Amino acid sequence: MPELPDLQVIQKVLNQKIQGLQIEEVQILQPIVIRYPSLEQFAQSLGGKAILQVSRRGKFLIFHLETDFQLVLHLMLVGRLQLCEPAVRLKSRTCLRLGLSNAAELRYFDPKLMGRVYLVEGNDFSVIPQFLSLGPEPLDDEFTLNVFHKRIRRHPGEIKNLLTNQSFLAGIGNAYADEILFAAGIFPFRRRPSLSPEEIERLYHSTKTVLSEAIQTISGRVGEQIDIELRDFLRVHRRGGQYCPVCGHKISEIKANRKITSFCRNCQR
Repeated sequence: MPELPDLQVIQKVLNQKIQGLQIEEVQILQPIVIRYPSLEQFAQSLGGKAILQVSRRGKFLIFHLETDFQLVLHLMLVGRLQLCEPAVRLKSRTCLRLGLSNAAELRYFDPKLMGRVYLVEGNDFSVIPQFLSLGPEPLDDEFTLNVFHKRIRRHPGEIKNLLTNQSFLAGIGNAYADEILFAAGIFPFRRRPSLSPEEIERLYHSTKTVLSEAIQTISGRVGEQIDIELRDFLRVHRRGGQYCPVCGHKISEIKANRKITSFCRNCQR
């Protein structure tokens, strides 16, 4: 699933490549992903609009269009965007093609067809489930250690579940929760009340550091190929049975709630 670092890089590339371009053609190939409004309204309202800017909120990408429309994409598990020439062969289950005024295309493909696409007006995001309840952005300057302490006190559950709770923090998913907890040296299934103030501070700084470093790594390696998901640099996520890069013990993996959690039993307490 694309998470905050992936989406931040995609946002940056799109602002560099398509900002100011006009959407000249709209082709819906998989109608199931269009959640609002109707298909006819979606195509009619989107066509002819210029892309003013691309932003991100949590795991949502927001295309700000002229005349105060917003195209919102939630890529879910395996959805990706592709910026290419029209002659490039369509990827499997391409859902949406947008022909741009520079003769390129922006495509959305999703092998599982789980993604969701919305077109709203006047920044009215109320039709998008969970959007208005999103928590703070982890990398915002306003998200201070004091804010983190106040918010985390309200939650008694397991710490990994808390990190992936979008109403607690926006944009972190399964992969980067594993990486953050490994960097902080915290066992993922501990409950929040068991954490000391020092561990909470360590968790806060690890969140900032892991996400920031991931953005730099992804940006430096994918270039303009935003359809690529880069995860080979992660230290523990999906590396069960391999050796811990810190202590040399084997990394453990547990599958619970349809998610795989990867961690080092020796480094994380």
